[in-house]
Amino acid sequence: MSTLVTPFTDKRMAEIVEKVQNSVRLSVEDGVYLYQTDDLLTLGQLANEANLRKNGKKVYFIENMSLYFTNVCEAHCAFCNFRKDQDEEGSYTLSGEEMIEYVEQHIHPGVREFHIVGGHNNHVPFQYYVDSLRALNEKYPNVTLKAYTAAEIDFFTRISGLSIKEVLQELQKAGLKSLTGGGAEILSDEYRKKMRVDKANVDRYLEVHRTAHNLGMRTHTTMLYGSIESYEDRVNHMAQIRELQDETNGFMVFIPLSMQPKSKNASIMRRNSAYEDLKTIAISRLMLDNIDHIKAYFINIGPQLAQVALGFGASDAHGTIVRERISHAAGALTPEGLTRKELIWLIKGAGRIPVERDTFYNEIQVYE
Repeated sequence: MSTLVTPFTDKRMAEIVEKVQNSVRLSVEDGVYLYQTDDLLTLGQLANEANLRKNGKKVYFIENMSLYFTNVCEAHCAFCNFRKDQDEEGSYTLSGEEMIEYVEQHIHPGVREFHIVGGHNNHVPFQYYVDSLRALNEKYPNVTLKAYTAAEIDFFTRISGLSIKEVLQELQKAGLKSLTGGGAEILSDEYRKKMRVDKANVDRYLEVHRTAHNLGMRTHTTMLYGSIESYEDRVNHMAQIRELQDETNGFMVFIPLSMQPKSKNASIMRRNSAYEDLKTIAISRLMLDNIDHIKAYFINIGPQLAQVALGFGASDAHGTIVRERISHAAGALTPEGLTRKELIWLIKGAGRIPVERDTFYNEIQVYE
């Protein structure tokens, strides 16, 4: 396979092209350069080539459902519009039975995964979070529980007095099968201080996933980009994930999350550009050579740009979701979910092969 490089490609880009075509790992400096270049087409072709080597033309999606047991949170992250204080209007904390009632009203046949995240609610004990999973697992034993971020796991250690390993083991007993990728934001403690990310620091985020991998779990990981971070911050974030993946091989997918403004009425100048979103997906594919999948998260970048991203290195179109709340609380203008038919249409429209998967990328059905 040979990438078509435009005649205007400069020497530095040509060197990166040669590296990619010879499966030579890119450096942090290479990644920063790719953010700086305006040669989007060569970048996209490189990422597409790297993805085709890994996944062919297959693009994966899952029938899943997002659940949020509580929006009460002790943290006050600058970018979050989902969290509430305990007695604030709109705050809630659902019991397992209440969540089952919600699921019964909204679930559709074929759902294979519950994606569960929420606030760091210190008004309930750790046992509440264990019991929440157990209730779902007992009612829906055939639906995989992908639950909690690494930041939530770190929070659980503080309210329980247990170690990371002990917290994860208790949750596994209740039915936990995989961790979500959230809580990473940007893996820079300086960034986290400036953005008031008063939850798990960089070392703790990585240690939670390392421990989960050592317990046999395969997990997801994210990067929230588009605020105050530099290009170096983004690429260093990817490099730290890549280093942990070299050690554990436990990450299944990397999910670039485009920062949303706090108001749906915010101008386009307050949002990441399509150009920036496509660049980030492509650079993620090229930098993270040891992770199988890069996700085009339509909740943040929109279904049509997610479709284009399938030609820029993405091999995962996420899932049906049913009703997403966190990004939409922050001003996302996208649909709260898509149907299976819509996802298949979106993937086929990009000239790719839709593959329905389970949480662990086992193929359920290929839609040729």
